[in-house]
Amino acid sequence: MYCPARFTQSESAPMHALVADHPLGMLVTQRDGMPDADHLPFELLPDEGVLRGHVARGNPVWQRAGQRVLVVFRGPSGYATPDRIEKAENGGRVVPTWTYNVVHVHGTLRAIDDRDWLRALVERQTDRQEAALPDPWSVDDAPADYTAKLLAAIVGIEIAIDRIEGKWKSEPPPRVATAQLA
Repeated sequence: MYCPARFTQSESAPMHALVADHPLGMLVTQRDGMPDADHLPFELLPDEGVLRGHVARGNPVWQRAGQRVLVVFRGPSGYATPDRIEKAENGGRVVPTWTYNVVHVHGTLRAIDDRDWLRALVERQTDRQEAALPDPWSVDDAPADYTAKLLAAIVGIEIAIDRIEGKWKSEPPPRVATAQLA
């Protein structure tokens, strides 16, 4: 990723927070010599140096175990228009820009086909997403035979992290309006 020094985020805490707050990552692998992307929710375990997620057994991405991969996480973004006062102060030498924060996680993909591991992952991911709801749903709320059937239909993936890069282009100059996009 091209990242001028002024936009480089080198502190791990903000990068970890972005991944936790925006866990839907874009997993980029190689398929037949071409880049391929899957959008998957992940959990980051920085103390273990891994990202974890799961895919449908029918998704061939898990069969790419051993590949070096990239997972991209992005936070909110928005168009930032030049401020008219700033334009006047700078003789018109201003331009619009785009504000955003992104985290790139690089590592090696591993597949995990272990029912207990998968259940624990699905429970953690569900509990995290449901925590703020007034009546949170739990994996235990579903019938056990149904849950067992669904767990048999997925495969865990884990990415052993080699490096994490962050680009923070989120601080527009003062007086610049930013339109937030989902």
